[in-house]
Amino acid sequence: MAGTGEPGSRPEQLRAKAQELKDAAERAAEPQERRRLRDKADRLLRQSEQERKLTERDPGPM
Repeated sequence: MAGTGEPGSRPEQLRAKAQELKDAAERAAEPQERRRLRDKADRLLRQSEQERKLTERDPGPM
């Protein structure tokens, strides 16, 4: 799905989206928007880690 040449695994997609949100937070002018974007990025990073751990434990098809 990801057209960046990456393997396209879900955890990698989540990490990439989280990085985009962190970059957007840095550019946001309003403190509330900055916080909202950072919080969402943090949630995506946590979700990415959880999914990565599940993938490592269960290499079978989903």
